Amino acid sequence: MRNFLSVDDVEDVEKLLQKALKLKKEPFEDSALGKNKTIGLIFMNPSTRTRLSTQKAAMNLGMNVMIMNLDKEGWALETQEGIIMNQNTVEHIKDAAAVMGRYCDIIGIRSFPKLVDKLEDYSEDFFQKFVKYAKVPIVSLESATLHPLQSFADLITIHEHKTKDKPKVVLTWAPHIKPLPQAVANSFSEWMLKGNVDFVITHPKGYELYEKFTGSTPIIYDQNEALRDADFIYVKNWSSYNDYGQVLSLDSNWMLTNEKLEVTNNAKVMHCLPVRRNIELSDEILDGPDSLVVEQAENRVYSCQAVLKEILIENFN
Repeated sequence: MRNFLSVDDVEDVEKLLQKALKLKKEPFEDSALGKNKTIGLIFMNPSTRTRLSTQKAAMNLGMNVMIMNLDKEGWALETQEGIIMNQNTVEHIKDAAAVMGRYCDIIGIRSFPKLVDKLEDYSEDFFQKFVKYAKVPIVSLESATLHPLQSFADLITIHEHKTKDKPKVVLTWAPHIKPLPQAVANSFSEWMLKGNVDFVITHPKGYELYEKFTGSTPIIYDQNEALRDADFIYVKNWSSYNDYGQVLSLDSNWMLTNEKLEVTNNAKVMHCLPVRRNIELSDEILDGPDSLVVEQAENRVYSCQAVLKEILIENFN
């Protein structure tokens, strides 16, 4: 593995899953693997779990960690090629990325979409330029379209808590007060398609995701029907892909409650956090026995540690 930008960078998902589970049992087994290696964590947006879990994963492997909130502490970056920089940007991304690549052995980047220009966001231009100019392995800490470390942690969590070989997993849209990216939903979809699960998506009409990530997954517009016999329910809001970045529905009836769980197979409920309580998910679920949100967050450490270990072994040893 050179870069980790999506599930497509993983040669064998099941094998990587087993390695993550082993690391969870023995997190310091490879504490010398990253000695004298430095990971730079670049944040263009706020972060809690991603920042802390990635830092802990790197430290468990013996790595040095440098963190920069580039949106607040760095120069405004220009990404267009051949532009005359006489406006608000101060530094070109080709220069910044090249320098960071000299300081760091691996770079992790978190950057959200603007939700204005679909072509710009889905081109993943920001990440691709870091890959091109930094010339060191790049790890996605969430991009405009995907959040692979989160989805890998979700897969680990499902594996740990499943009660049958092929559980039914439902991704359900939830209300929110503002437009959110499709990244988590996209990423969760493509990881579930690589896992041994029966996967279904439910959302109001108009919230269809990009088929590149959902494939032939069944889309059910009746949430109660979709939840029937579910073993896991993944709750997440996203804005429209077709009417890009738009909020088409604020239907509070899509918020998951204990009453809706009655048609499930004692389903466990998942959310990547942060969550707006009593808008996306009810208190009764989040504080109840069916919630796995804390377990998911814990597994962020081991999804990241497994990925960093692979990159270290394949590129520096």
